[in-house]
Amino acid sequence: WRAARYGIDGNLIDFGKEMEVNCRNLVLELLDFVDDVVDDLGCRNDLEYVHKILEHGTGADRQLAVYQQTGNFESVVDYITTQTLIGAK
Repeated sequence: WRAARYGIDGNLIDFGKEMEVNCRNLVLELLDFVDDVVDDLGCRNDLEYVHKILEHGTGADRQLAVYQQTGNFESVVDYITTQTLIGAK
């Protein structure tokens, strides 16, 4: 629920530390933890995508930014459509 509500800038519960921690930091810690096996598992590209999300935000973050810049839901739909078409190529 927290991840959906607050996104990557929110806090999550780190059960190992038994405390709340910043989501970005927890994800980076997890990525570092698994880094030595990702090539063997063939999932380096997947982890690079996670780094991209951490750097540029989620799709929801970008949609919200479009709305905050324009105040227009049609602009958000245009953005989503454009991004979908780019991804389909």
